Amino acid sequence: MLWVPLLTVLGTLVPLMTVRFGRSACAFFTAIPPAIALFLVLLNLPEVFDGQTVAVSIPWIPALGLELAFHLDGLALLFAILILGIGLLIILYARYYLSEEDSMGRFYAFLMLFMTAMLGIVISKNLIQMWVFWEMTSVSSFLLISFWNHRTEARKGARMAMTVTGMGGLALLGGILLIGQVVGSYDLPTVLASGDMLRNHDAYPVIVTLVLLGAFTKSAQFPFHFWLPHAMAAPTPVSAYLHSATMVKAGLFLMARMYPVLAGTDLWFAVVSLTGLVTLLIGAYTALFKHDLKGLLAYSTVSHLGLITLLLGMGSDMAAVAAVFHIINHATFKASLFMAAGIIDHETGSRDMRNLNGLWKYMPYTATLAMVAAAAMAGVPLLNGFLSKEMFFAETLEQSSLGSLSWMIPVLATIGTAFSVAYSLRFIHDVFFNGEPIDLPKTPHEPPRYMRVPIEILVALCLLVGIWPALIVGDLLAVASTSVIGGDLPYYSLHIWHGFNLPLLMSTLAMIGGAYVYYNRYKLFQFQAQFPEANASLMFDRSVKWVMKQCAIVVEWLENNSLQRYNFLLILFALVLTGLPLLDLNATAGLRPQIPVDAVMLSGAALLAFSALATIIWHRKRLIALLMLSVVGLIVSLAFALFSAPDLALTQLSVEVVTIILLLLALYFLPQNTPKESSPKRVARDLSIAALVGGVVGTINYALMTRPLETISDFFLDNAKSGGGGTNVVNVILVDFRGFDTLGEITVLGIAALGIYKLIARMGLFKPTSDDSGRPWAEDKHPMMLAVISQSLLPLALLVSAYIFLRGHNLPGGGFIAGLITSIAIIQQYIAHGVDWLKDRLKLDYQKVIGSGLFIAVATGIGSWIWGKPFLTSWYDYLTWPVVGKFEVASAILFDLGVYLTVIGATMLILANLGQLTTSERARETEHE
Repeated sequence: MLWVPLLTVLGTLVPLMTVRFGRSACAFFTAIPPAIALFLVLLNLPEVFDGQTVAVSIPWIPALGLELAFHLDGLALLFAILILGIGLLIILYARYYLSEEDSMGRFYAFLMLFMTAMLGIVISKNLIQMWVFWEMTSVSSFLLISFWNHRTEARKGARMAMTVTGMGGLALLGGILLIGQVVGSYDLPTVLASGDMLRNHDAYPVIVTLVLLGAFTKSAQFPFHFWLPHAMAAPTPVSAYLHSATMVKAGLFLMARMYPVLAGTDLWFAVVSLTGLVTLLIGAYTALFKHDLKGLLAYSTVSHLGLITLLLGMGSDMAAVAAVFHIINHATFKASLFMAAGIIDHETGSRDMRNLNGLWKYMPYTATLAMVAAAAMAGVPLLNGFLSKEMFFAETLEQSSLGSLSWMIPVLATIGTAFSVAYSLRFIHDVFFNGEPIDLPKTPHEPPRYMRVPIEILVALCLLVGIWPALIVGDLLAVASTSVIGGDLPYYSLHIWHGFNLPLLMSTLAMIGGAYVYYNRYKLFQFQAQFPEANASLMFDRSVKWVMKQCAIVVEWLENNSLQRYNFLLILFALVLTGLPLLDLNATAGLRPQIPVDAVMLSGAALLAFSALATIIWHRKRLIALLMLSVVGLIVSLAFALFSAPDLALTQLSVEVVTIILLLLALYFLPQNTPKESSPKRVARDLSIAALVGGVVGTINYALMTRPLETISDFFLDNAKSGGGGTNVVNVILVDFRGFDTLGEITVLGIAALGIYKLIARMGLFKPTSDDSGRPWAEDKHPMMLAVISQSLLPLALLVSAYIFLRGHNLPGGGFIAGLITSIAIIQQYIAHGVDWLKDRLKLDYQKVIGSGLFIAVATGIGSWIWGKPFLTSWYDYLTWPVVGKFEVASAILFDLGVYLTVIGATMLILANLGQLTTSERARETEHE
């Protein structure tokens, strides 16, 4: 099972690498990964049909119970077959649909990414993992809908889809987190076995609301249906895929997946069934009046999605079976209809049904296929749509949830189905008959042979399922329905003929009523013309602009370019949150014995307080304030050393030096003195707040330090040597126990360095020629004494850096500290000799250094997988060499090397380029520009 999503995600690279070999080769090679994935899925058919669930998992963070887990039950099997099977047909179809100007490699890459996201949703065994894939569908569908990004409607449609489904995704995340909180697990089988617990919990209404918001937005249910028709700006292969097997079906899948857990209550029935009924009616009615072929099909999709949602909301087992059956049928006839519409557009240059007339004469083969698919959509007997709609009618008759008003549901369902017959008749008659074409850009003709193959396969399935339903889809329907119901299946029959009964009468009335509606369509068109047409795109844009305007008002109030105000609001908020709980604390001091105070501690505390106060008093004299601030950093470093934290002391000291150099470089471009801006009133206010904050923070610290503290340090002390092979517990935590955190931190460090580099790459700053007193800078920019001393210190600094790096696993040190020491040694050469001198002697690309460090760190983590261990698991052993003797070898040193290189690259990329702003080289670059 693990190979299924892995194949498709690797398949995103295939079209990008093979597009150079031609369009046919690109399509062929792109189809190979999903074809293999479909084959692997089908290999599991016997096990799934026997009622088993195929599952596979890879440990990720075992301590937290997190793993990469996939499973294949009946419902997942059904959707995986639809996603991969129809996806393969879309790949073939798109080969002939896309023009020479379209980037086929990019299109197929987006399509494969979208396929991966959908597969991840349906086969994920963990709710959090499923949500990650859920959001991937929003991102990848955005890329597909906006594929023709030169068109305004494509960009607007993609933004609309992304916004609506993205908001629904956030709601779904909230629902999933609540489910995990109630159940105590995000494991899907565990959640599905906890239906009674969830339904009886006080948070059940909130959970249902949040989960259904996610499902309704994704499946375009009222009132969120407006985004789907505007997604028609995508290429037709995308529309066919989104509307048949993916994207909009994700919401239906979610409702079906959570059906055993959340369904069966009055709240579920009221929200789901009524939403589905309204969506069914609105979609069916609106589709009749659309002149654009894809617009008609889009609203018909909305209607059929509402039908399936209505079935899932009824709460009966048989309704759930009917919903699953119609999911299968809708996928086949809707994909074929969209592809037929794409052929018509491709070969005529138009999708306007007012101009598309009489195409039967020009493209009879395509017309026949499209008419059969449209008949299946209308529910004509001997086609698959007839069977599931008859089951739908039967279930509307069985429900009684609305009491004496329950009769309204079958009546409204029949009316909605009649409109589906009417728009299907319009699709057939107005496009393929009804006279001759009017002013078409192209002369209609049949498409290339293989462009029709996907439609032929799907239309054949519509016929085969309609005639032999039990033989073709009986087993698949049974196992998928069993997964939805979560128990034994009710009795049902897939025979074509069930005798003369009410469902057959309702189906007949819908056929006759649909024909009557279509025959009198012009009167309906006149009636509808009385109402102004709502432009969802315009309304959405207005809503977005209104929200942005309100946000701008709030931001303008908060962000008035006053750093004092920002700090005031932040500190005041923190003060309220931390200070109020202290009012309930009767005694500040705890029972823990206090460390005796000696003269050294008092001296350090006094110096620390004096330096802090001096920084504040002389803050307008920036250089003096910076020197005082460096004393604060030095005292903090000594405090770390005093309290047995040498690693922190070394790190703090190194960071302090780098920070001081950075600030000195920045001070070069700033005035030497800061003007006095604060009034005495504001100064008094700020002093009061600062004193209050200091008092609260000091109280919290004193209360914590004088009370017994439960700590996890014993675990690390006991396992650092045996688990990580090192006696320096801090370093073992960084490279082993919390190595994933460290990897994330150096990644952020590298990204930040690259961002700063890009910000200052072309920055033009005023370079002062004198100090604030008017005295010019010294002509000797690089004093000989400084140059000689720095050159002498460089080898020693590098030697210390290497020593700190190599001993870091067992003694204070490590890659981070060593990287900072190396950076300080190199930047010292820049200061002493200048950029021009060093550039000829030190040819380092710091961006490549960052990349190399990250690559080594990631490769070290991946290497653990080769031996079946979790990501970034360390290995160590002891070797004995002649002369050298016994020594330890640990894989953690490679990870530490990655940290070392990343720190050097990031630090130097910032410092060297900021320092370069002051050089003659930057002056020459500015003159050249």
